[in-house]
Amino acid sequence: MKKGIHPEVHDCTVTCACGETFNVQSTKSEINVEVCSKCHPFYTGKQNRASRAGRVDKFNKKYGFESK
Repeated sequence: MKKGIHPEVHDCTVTCACGETFNVQSTKSEINVEVCSKCHPFYTGKQNRASRAGRVDKFNKKYGFESK
């Protein structure tokens, strides 16, 4: 690696809106996020599949596709 062209890497504390905190390495000293793996619906299993099915039906209705 060339000297003097890379930013310094620090231990960083990441804070989620749900209150979860964890440490990573970053060029910043502190990061605030809205969603983490502890509260994201995909990772918690609380994902609403009905909303996705509704979008498909809406698309099919809009473009005249029929389900057989």
